[in-house]
This record gives sequence, C-alpha cells and structure tokens, in this order.
Amino acid sequence: MLRKRSPLIICGAFVFVAWNVILFFVLMRRPSTQGALDSPDELGNKGDRAGGDQFGNIMNEVMRVANAFEAEIESQKKILLQIQSHWSVWENKGGVTAAKSKSQAEHSAPVVIPILVIACNRVTVKRCLDKLIEHRPSAELYPIIVSQDCGHAETSDVIASYGSQLTYIKQPDLSDISVPPQHKKFQGYYKISRHYRWAFNQVFNTFSYSSVVVVEDDLEVAPDFFEYFRALHPILKSDPTLWCVSAWNDNGREGFVDPGKASLLYRTDFFPGLGWMFTKDLWAEIEPKWPASFWDDWMRQPSQRRDRSCIRPEISRTLTFGRKGVSLGQFYDKYLRFIKLNTEFVPFTKMDLSYLEKKKYDESFEKEVYSASVVTVEDLQSGKLTGSGPFRVQYSSPDSFKTLARNLGVMDDLKSGVPRAGYRGVVPFLFRGKRVYLAPPAGWSQYDPSWS
Repeated sequence: MLRKRSPLIICGAFVFVAWNVILFFVLMRRPSTQGALDSPDELGNKGDRAGGDQFGNIMNEVMRVANAFEAEIESQKKILLQIQSHWSVWENKGGVTAAKSKSQAEHSAPVVIPILVIACNRVTVKRCLDKLIEHRPSAELYPIIVSQDCGHAETSDVIASYGSQLTYIKQPDLSDISVPPQHKKFQGYYKISRHYRWAFNQVFNTFSYSSVVVVEDDLEVAPDFFEYFRALHPILKSDPTLWCVSAWNDNGREGFVDPGKASLLYRTDFFPGLGWMFTKDLWAEIEPKWPASFWDDWMRQPSQRRDRSCIRPEISRTLTFGRKGVSLGQFYDKYLRFIKLNTEFVPFTKMDLSYLEKKKYDESFEKEVYSASVVTVEDLQSGKLTGSGPFRVQYSSPDSFKTLARNLGVMDDLKSGVPRAGYRGVVPFLFRGKRVYLAPPAGWSQYDPSWS
C-alpha cells in the first residue's frame, strides 16, 4: 500500500510547498489595507505626522515580514523533511525496485525448486511422498512431480490418491527395448534410462523449470532436506566447478559419520545420486548423448564429469528403504540399510558456506589431509592411537585401496578410478570415533580410469 500512495504523497507535498511559496510572495507584495484606502490628498495632509510615525511603521512592517518569512522557511523545512522521510521508507520497502526491469525483479524472487519423484511399481512410494509432504515448507516453492513408468496399477492408485498435493505424469512408452543378447537380463536398466530421459525433458522443457531435485520412490528424506537444497542452489548455479548437489553419503553408515557435525559438507568427485539436484544447463549438455542404460555409471565417466564435483553431506539427508529392485539388493544388506539419516534440522540458509569454494576448500582440505599422521589399519584396529585424529591411511594402487577399504569397513568399489565419497582421491570417514582419511600419496594429480 505504501508503494502506491508514496508517489501521491510526494507530488502533493511538492504542490503544497510551491503553493505556499507563491502565496507568501504575493502577500508580501500586496499594499497594506490602510494604504489602499487613503487618497493622495489625505496623504498630503498627513505629511506632518509622517516624519514621526512613518519610520516606526516601516520598522514594524519589516519586522513582521521578517518574522513571517522565518516562520515560512521553518514550515517549508519541516515539509521537506517529511518528504525525505517518506522517500526513504518507500525506497527501503522496494519502491525503487518497482522501477527496475522485470528480469531483475524476477531474479530477486525466491527460486522454485521442483522435486521429481521417479516411480515404477513400488506401492511403498507412499512412504517417500508422505515424508516429502511432511517436511515440505512450501508447496509453491517445492512442487512435487511424480513420474511413473511400468504402468503398475496399485502404485498408480497410491500416487493418484494425493490429488492436488502433487503433479502426476506417466511415461507413455512402456514397450520392451531391443537390447544386446548379453544384456537381456539388464532390460530393466534400459527402461530406467529411457524413463529418466523422458522425465527430465518434462521437467525442463514442458514445465520449464531451471533446476530439479531427483528422488527415487524408495527414498525417505530428512527434516532439513529442503533447507539443504535451498541453501546450496545458488552455489551450484554460480560455481562452474560443480555439477550436482547430493543428499547422500555413500559411507554414511552409523559409526562412520560424526553425529556432532550434521552441518559439515564436502566436495566429492564421485557422483552419489540418491537425492540429487542439477540444472537445466547441465541437462542441455548431457541430454543429446544420454545413454541407453546404466545412466548413473555413465554419469561417473570422465567425459561427463569433466573434472567437476558435487556437494555431499557428512550425514545423509536421504535413506533408501528399497531392497528389491533391478539391482537385486546390491550393497543393500551390507551397506545401504545402515545409512544414518539426519534428524537434526540444520539452518543451512543462514550459514556461511563459502568454505565450499574450490580454491578455499582445496587449500584447507589438502592441508588437513596431508598434515595428518600416517598410520596403518592395524594401528587403528588396535585402539592404541590417542586423540580423535585426523589420521591418514595411504594407498598406492587399486588393489591396495580395495584391501584397505574392506578392512576399514568403507565401500571398496571404484568408478572410472574414483572412490565413493572421494575427493582428489581421498575418502574421509570416522573409524571408532577417530577421523580417518584413506588417501593416495601427496602430490596426487588426477584419477586413472583404469582403476575400476
């Protein structure tokens, strides 16, 4: 309301001041009433008296005019101060912004970050959707889009039951895909890749969103899931050395993460998936070469990653509860079902996250890793090391990495030479309450894709 009235206030005040100034000078120039009534003859007869009274009258008139002028100046000063005050309030509340270009106004508005739920034939998608809706702070800022493949009727009924709380879309092509004979048992992976491509095109090209958070139908989200992605969205958009933000820590099992550091975030060279955000610009880059199958491992290849990193948390903001699927429970029983889901709300949007900038992060990360004491697995297992660390365990080959990782309880597979949760070849985790870095020798320069 203030924005609409303020221009009128300013205009009215200006007219008022101008009118008063004009009126004041008109009154000053008008002859006195007595002078107007006296005729020239009468003035002549009064000449003898003029000598004594005229000077006094002139002085009184001068004083009157001076006092009036001073009062008028003071009045105009007060009006000008009121105008200045109204202008300041209007400017601070956005009156000036109204004159800015439309693009600037849109840029300052809160960005809408859609959540894309990839679904197929799990009726337990309800658990995923219930948690998303429970923790969602705004339906307008975080619209939920559920994209279903498979045509599974029971799952469809569950999704449809949410009505206007979400947008429900269905992959139209449910046909089988022609695959190489040796990949016949991997038909499901081909269909998944086809579905992802279609769903991403819907989000970016049909709905015209500029970014998206991708959630599989077997994921449960943490209370600060939305806060996490909201805070990291501008960093992802502005930093060309990043290409995704993930809610997942591959080594985030209970006992391997620090429960006192729920706010700690890392850069990682490994594409984690399992609740991740990326932009329309990235989709425009990778969509033309999108793979027919195994899209997640394809994302981890050097030609796609292009030396870019993702942000990931110390403690995961997603938890997978889907043991059954096309991967047949791979890693689930040994690792995934033990992942710790964060329960503490961290106000990321109010925190300084500038430490994640590549140059600043690299300097701090390398200093901490390579100034840590080098120890062996036996040293750690013996329990004789004092202090909480950090300690460094060094590997020099893919075989030594795998052996050390197995003995320490972290995931031992490599994708295009990159270890899970690794950054510059270093995998951080907790081991019996001590911070440990499983790291290559100092001077690491690049990954070797043959290490897979």
